[in-house]
Amino acid sequence: MKAAFIIFDQMTTLDLIGAYDPLTRLKSMNILPEFEWDMCSLTQKVADDRGLRFFPDTAGEPLGEYDLIFVPGGFGTRSLQFDTEFTAWIQTASSAKLKVSVCTGALLLGSAGFLAGKRATTHPIAFNELEPYCQSVVDQRVVDEGDVITGRGVSSSIDLGLFLVERLAGADARRRIAQQMDYPYWNLS
Repeated sequence: MKAAFIIFDQMTTLDLIGAYDPLTRLKSMNILPEFEWDMCSLTQKVADDRGLRFFPDTAGEPLGEYDLIFVPGGFGTRSLQFDTEFTAWIQTASSAKLKVSVCTGALLLGSAGFLAGKRATTHPIAFNELEPYCQSVVDQRVVDEGDVITGRGVSSSIDLGLFLVERLAGADARRRIAQQMDYPYWNLS
């Protein structure tokens, strides 16, 4: 399995890292040793909403080779959802088996057409912005629509990452990784 973590200017880093940490432990804890990932961007350099710099593994490359794409949120989504070049780039992931977002990253999945006819969630302050892109906005921490999974606000990224771990490798893997992270989610069923 190969994942693309989408990065862009003005993203919220916790949105990204909250899911990145548990997902990449699939490999580091030898649960899914074949799990691979790239940091993917449309540009060569990226800075989050507070100036932290990121350097992508790939820039401007099509996303069709990935099984999973993960799109964080942040202030940058407000303009990127209307950026035709960025939207066209995200659309190159149409063949990905899983398209995932957290927070306002849902606006980017929506602008690419991936939320049409589906339920979705985002940060509560962006519920109204998300409505035109999906069948209905759901006030839940994680919304699973099969090939598209959306997570609510910033901190839900950790829950979403662990949800994905369970989806990819089972409940025992989720418990082991959450326990290794010292995250209370591992105590849940």
